[in-house]
Amino acid sequence: MARLTPQSSTVRARSVLPSVDAVLSSATAAGLLELRSRSVLLDEVRAVLDDLRAEVFARGAGRAESSAASSPSADDVAAAAGHRLERKLAHSLPTVVNATGVILHTNLGRAPLGEAAVAALEQAARAPVAVELDLESGERGQRDAHVADLLCELTGAEAALVVNNNAAALLLVIDTLAARREVLISRGELIEIGGSFRLPEVLARAGAILREVGTTNRTRVEDYGAALSRRAALVLRTHPSNYRIEGFTERPERSALAAVARAHGIAFVEDLGSGALVDLASYGLPHEPTPREALAAGADLVTFSGDKLLGGPQAGLVVGRADLIARLQKNPLKRALRVDKLILAALRATLVSYRSSPDLARDVPALALLARSEADLEGLGQNALEELRRVLPAEFELRIVRSEAQVGSGAQPTLSLPSRAIEVHRADWEAERTARLFRSASPAIVGRIQQGRLLLDLRGVAAAADLVPRDPRDG
Repeated sequence: MARLTPQSSTVRARSVLPSVDAVLSSATAAGLLELRSRSVLLDEVRAVLDDLRAEVFARGAGRAESSAASSPSADDVAAAAGHRLERKLAHSLPTVVNATGVILHTNLGRAPLGEAAVAALEQAARAPVAVELDLESGERGQRDAHVADLLCELTGAEAALVVNNNAAALLLVIDTLAARREVLISRGELIEIGGSFRLPEVLARAGAILREVGTTNRTRVEDYGAALSRRAALVLRTHPSNYRIEGFTERPERSALAAVARAHGIAFVEDLGSGALVDLASYGLPHEPTPREALAAGADLVTFSGDKLLGGPQAGLVVGRADLIARLQKNPLKRALRVDKLILAALRATLVSYRSSPDLARDVPALALLARSEADLEGLGQNALEELRRVLPAEFELRIVRSEAQVGSGAQPTLSLPSRAIEVHRADWEAERTARLFRSASPAIVGRIQQGRLLLDLRGVAAAADLVPRDPRDG
């Protein structure tokens, strides 16, 4: 292929550039037009020719050889236009390898889905599905019914519903049960999480009146009783998510809060945030409160996420008393927050795994990544080291180092998971330049910089070959 930079004098080179019509009539353009519309290709052809003319002017006359010998052909211009178009239309959600050491990384989409969930999602995407149709009666059905039965079995709830995330779940609860009334919450639970999500602002948006109880580090059940008034609508308990208050602290038991709320005829709601459905202690992790435990202790409603410790798609789940769930379902806001068929399909498949799988760590990838042994990570590291030494220039220094990973997404923020990482260093490069090299691969490899070195943490990496950077143009 001739170089796209014209090498003749300004006037003559411009005169021998192929016309737009000639480019669109070329064999290369014909192939492109089988995949892309004529109008979008036309825009890119014109852009390529404009760049060429500008480059000719910049070079000036008399600096090159014969224009006829070196000017690009119509096929060359069409190929360049095709490359521009593919870059412009490239997938806006590029696949990445998560080597950050944060397993449920919010910026990387949180929990990876299991194979059953992926298959269910694909099936729902390819064909019409009975989202809100009762096939037995032929009447309109309830979309939440596809997951409500499993959620009730797994949590012990009377009823359940699903919305698009946990913030939406909490918003729906407050808007339905506490609009223009008071919500009692401990000062130590007025959380802010990622994306500037502040609980007091959510309460205000839902039209509720915040009533702070106790102090930041110590709140007693008597504080709730003293704060109750005729304007009170519910007692809210929230998961601390991304922080811990340690030392001289006190927090009432759920059962005590439930008793206070019940005595005053109002609801007790608990927001569990990350939403573990099983005891994580069986996977070598600290215990995380489950919806079943919260309901058994007296909570009337529990909200939690589907895409964090549960390991499913992004969703907000509400489980609890049937009469309260029915009120939530009737709120017009519920329609604005509902999920589509793809989320329902993936969520149900994930819940089926919890209900019936003999090996959850096999079928729910989030649990598998959190439960990986150090021996497994060490072996993965040795293989990754060999792969990287095979493809990287000798200037790069590589070694396996001990690392500490995190759960992520506000789940167990003080927990460090022992891990291994490949440390990548080049003496004549800044660490960010090395990180950029890996991020420019296909798929992008995203690590973290620590003490001036790039670390590729292995806990979130499936296979050693995933860490080998490839040129995106190689596909």
